[in-house]
Amino acid sequence: MRNSKNYSELPYNPELKQRAKELRKAGVLAEVLLWEQLKNKQLNNLDFDRQKIIGNYIVDFYSPDINLVIEIDGNSHNDKYEYDKKRDEYLECLDLTIIHLKDKDVLQQLREVMDYLENHPACSAGTPPKEGNN
Repeated sequence: MRNSKNYSELPYNPELKQRAKELRKAGVLAEVLLWEQLKNKQLNNLDFDRQKIIGNYIVDFYSPDINLVIEIDGNSHNDKYEYDKKRDEYLECLDLTIIHLKDKDVLQQLREVMDYLENHPACSAGTPPKEGNN
């Protein structure tokens, strides 16, 4: 069940709605590949949104279940160190955890990226053991 409290309490700039929709349709390969692994609660039974508006930013993936943002950093992030730092500081002030992935890792080592996410402390907190509840 979606944590609607976390979801609805985030700041939202409705002027970015069209841009978020365009980004979803653009189909950046690394994002599409990772989305195929995140959607439908495939990662530790966590719910994710793609191209989620948070304040004046659009994040690649967001899980309201655990207040997690996953960003794929590729060429579009080159020479944007200050912008990315400011965005991360803003998101962290909202008590969000940010995981940065390199696009080349998603493209070339997707299984390893998924193993990393499955075992990351931010993604595994509160998930039941895979074997069951003995």
